[in-house]
Parts: sequence; structure tokens; C-alpha cells
Amino acid sequence: MATPLLGAETIRVEYPTRVVFDSVSVAVEEGDRIGVVGRNGDGKTTLLGVLAGTVDYQAGRVTQRKDLRFGVLSQRDNFPDDMPVSTAIVGQREEYEWASDPKIRDIISGLVADISWDKKIGELSGGQRRRVALAALLIEEWDLIALDEPTNHLDVEGIAWLADHLKKRWAQGQGGLVVITHDRWFLDEVCTETWEVHDGVVEPFEGGYAAYVLQRVERDRIAAQAEQKRQNLLRKELAWLRRGAPARTSKPKFRIEAANRLIEDVPPVRNTLQLQRLAVERLGKKVVDLENVTVRYGQREILKNITWRIAPGERTAILGANGAGKSTLLGLICGAITPDEGHVKHGKTVKIGILDQQFSQLSAIGDDRVREVLGRTKTTFNVGGKELTPAQLLERLGFLREHLSARVNDLSGGQKRRLQLLMLLLSEPNVLALDEPTNDVDADMLAALEDLLDSWPGTLLVVSHDRYLVERVTDQQYAIFDGTLRHVPGGVDEYLRLAKQKRDDADGEERKSPQPSHRTQLSGAQRRTVEKEMTSLERRLDKLGEAVARIHQDMAAHDPSDYQGLQEKMEEIRRLENEAAELEERWLELSEIVS
Repeated sequence: MATPLLGAETIRVEYPTRVVFDSVSVAVEEGDRIGVVGRNGDGKTTLLGVLAGTVDYQAGRVTQRKDLRFGVLSQRDNFPDDMPVSTAIVGQREEYEWASDPKIRDIISGLVADISWDKKIGELSGGQRRRVALAALLIEEWDLIALDEPTNHLDVEGIAWLADHLKKRWAQGQGGLVVITHDRWFLDEVCTETWEVHDGVVEPFEGGYAAYVLQRVERDRIAAQAEQKRQNLLRKELAWLRRGAPARTSKPKFRIEAANRLIEDVPPVRNTLQLQRLAVERLGKKVVDLENVTVRYGQREILKNITWRIAPGERTAILGANGAGKSTLLGLICGAITPDEGHVKHGKTVKIGILDQQFSQLSAIGDDRVREVLGRTKTTFNVGGKELTPAQLLERLGFLREHLSARVNDLSGGQKRRLQLLMLLLSEPNVLALDEPTNDVDADMLAALEDLLDSWPGTLLVVSHDRYLVERVTDQQYAIFDGTLRHVPGGVDEYLRLAKQKRDDADGEERKSPQPSHRTQLSGAQRRTVEKEMTSLERRLDKLGEAVARIHQDMAAHDPSDYQGLQEKMEEIRRLENEAAELEERWLELSEIVS
């Protein structure tokens, strides 16, 4: 029998405007690997706070095993700004002590290899601070670990490393893990149980994300069946009242299917041939051609001699580490960046739509109400052969009707993302470029987004660290290695294998013949241009950091009973941190140029 680590009994968390949890009971036992899912705002972080002892509750109790070592990664670290990175991660350990520990070396290599240990915490970006906090947590010994969105600010390689570390961290049947994440691949890879937080309850499911979805479909089927039975009974009762007892009919017979049977006849998620035919009709045979394209800063080549002919209906993901040049490649394709060598040619009928991380589509309509915005758009939109109004399309994306009266600037980050995507689709592009589209959205919203993209007849380009999304909506993947673009037929798995191979080769060469690094030879004007942009990015990142700090101060003084107000502030923090993450990636690209 498994040993209990932590338990919560009949917990109630209530604010004057809302009951978050009503008589919730959960338990974590030795060997549990639990993923927590649910819509944004439904209480996932509150649940973690209750278990960790940082959130007050009105009824119930939380108990834990005596001498339990419980480590928690929240969405905010407590490091002083003047603390060195080395102290934050390894504390007062002597170098020989941590350097001789292969587990600590692996954590440092997997999470913070690119961060100077001499830097102060206050000099780091938000994403770097997040990775330092995660590394500092993981090097300690814990019986139970709780992680709140640990994959934020990690690239595909970092997420794969973290999943592998957590799977190997404890022996089977030992230790406990509770993780909140929207990364569905990570849930499937790491978790053996899923808690869904919804409507004031916590509902357990066996298995990771895929198993959870299967069980949830079956749950919804049974609920729909029960509601249909109730409706049939009501109609039968009404008929009896109108026509009398002689007209009564026999009970209806319902066809009951197991969950697997329920989905076995579902067609493929998209008809690739039909979508390609429609894409050719909209785009012609030529979309975007990159011919021997090179982009450089000084003597450093960010992208090297790339040739890529993007076809109509092509659905492609662009993979690469942070700072590898993915944003530069998207900028080339979309016409925002001019190559130093080679040519970028667009087809005559090409209309590119970009989903960026700054909500640029919404900047000019911030004071308008959502209903007014929709009223100015086209009247219908075709999805899978069905004509939907903009309001119906927005509702399909998980947008609630009561939010139609809200002003755009007052929407949460997730609501803005939904509206941004809608405005992009209604502009009728035939080439769609998505830059980290999973920011600010929960698993239900991602499923709705993917469902919508399944029937979108155009060329789709995706830059994302969300492995599940990449494998779900694209048919092929390309990766950037050392400035070159390479097709990876084996998908993300092949990319990770190649990335590891390149790192191992580089480490081997360094051990054979270590060479001092040389600063890129830039002309004076070129260096000033690069450094000017880096300074601009640093100023913007500082302002974003200050804005986040102000919101945290406001939250500390905010009425704790105003749950909705606090939730809105958390959404704003998440939006600002996502914007900072994109700026950090550009800063990394530039820093490589002058390093």
C-alpha cells in the first residue's frame, strides 16, 4: 500500500464574489506523478497554494507526513536582486562539492548553462530568473515537488530535459510530483494521474493527458446521455398530459458505447489532399521562395545560404533553441527582414497573416467593445464547410458571450489571444504564421485552436516550444542548426537527437583543443546598430519587469476577497512575462553576434 505524503480534506476556499473550492479532498501518495489541468482562472494555482500552505482556506484541513521535504516552484521567485546566480543555485556549497556531483552538473547543464554565474539576479531576464529558480529547486533533495508552469521559458530541448529528469529523479514507487502545466506532451510524458480543476471541484483521472481526454469524452458522453434521457422523459410526460394515458409509448432504447468505440469511427483530423487543393486555388502554385538567403550582422551569419520553397497548403513547424534565429527566419518569410544575400520571392496572390506575441492586431482597437469590433467584420466565416458568424467563431474558441460587452483593453491575456486569432482569421490570409500561439491559453482553448486550424485551407507556419501543438497541427518540421535550415523527417524526436549529437560533438572538440572565444569582427557602425537594438530591448525588458513588480505590489495591497480582480492582475502579469520572453529571445540572438 502506498504511503501518504500529503492530504487535503473537505477544503473550502471562498471569496465574496466566488466559491473557488467547495469540500475538495485530494491526496498525494508515494510514487504519484500528478498533472493538474483546467481552464485559466478555475483554481489550479489556488489548489497548489492550499497544499503548499501559502493560500488560506475557510474550512477543512491539510495534513502531511512527518518530516516531509516539500519543494515548491511558484510563478514568482524570492531571490534578492543583488544575489549572485551561483549563490541562488548552489547556496554556500564549495565548488568541489557541487562540481563533483553528477546530478547537480546535469541540472546546471540542462537549465542554466548559458547564464554567467557571476551575474546578479537583478541583471537577469524574467525567463533566466525562472530557470535559475527551477535549477535551485531541483538540486535539493525532496520527497514531494510541486511545480507551477515549469515549462514556461524553456525551449523544446529544455522541456525534454526536464521531463527526463523528473522521470529518473526517484525510483519507481518513491517520491511525489504535482505539476500544473498547459504542455500536453509534458503531461503525457511525465504524469501517471491527472487532476482536472473545474466548477469548484477536483476530479481525478488515471493516466496522462491522452488518457484524461479519453475518460473525459466518456464522462461527457454519459452526461449527455443522461440529459437526453431526462429530456425524453419530459417530452413523454408532456405527451401524456396532452393526449392521455392510452398514447403512452415504450421507453426509448439508447445505444451505449465504450469510449474507444466512441472515437474509432472519427475521421482523420484533417483531409490533407482536400486542404492542399483548396490552398492551390487560393494561392496558386507559388507561395514564398527563399533562394540562397543569408542574414548576417557583421561577419556573423545568423542564417546561412538557406533555400526553401514553401508550397501551397504546406503545414510546417520551425524548431530551434532560443536565439537560434527562428524569429529572423519568420521575419524573412513575412517580408519584415531583408536578406544580405539571396532573394525572397512572394507569390502574387500571397496574403500573410501573423499572430505575434504583442497583440499587435488589437493595438488600434483597445478602447472598443468586443461587440463593436465584431460588428465591423465580415458577416460569416467558413469552418469545415459550415458558415459561422464572428460571434459563433469566437464562442467556438472558448470566448464567453458575456465578454462581448467588455472593452478590448480590459480583456485577460487569454481572452485577447482568442480575439487576436479571430481578427487574424477574419482578415482572410492565405499564409498563416503563428509565433508561440500557446501563450496565455489553457488546454481547452488549445484544443479549440487546433480544431479550427484543421479545416484552415492555407499554408501554415508555426514557431512554438509546445511539442504537442507542433505534432498536432503540422505535417513536417524544419530545424535551425548553426544558421542552416534542415528538414527533420523524424520530427521533434529527430531534432532532439541531432541537437544532443551536436552538443556532444562540440564538447568533444573543446576537450581536444579548447579555443578562446573571439569577439565577432563588426565594423563600428554595425556594432553600434546591434548594441543600440540590444539597449532598446534591455530598456523595454526593464520596463516590463517594473510593470510586473508594480502589479505584485498592487496585489499585496489588494482586497483578498476580490478574487476576480486578483485573477485579472495575474492574467496581466502572464501577458507581460510572455512579451518579455519574446524580447529575450531576440536579445539572445543579438548577444551571440557581439560575443
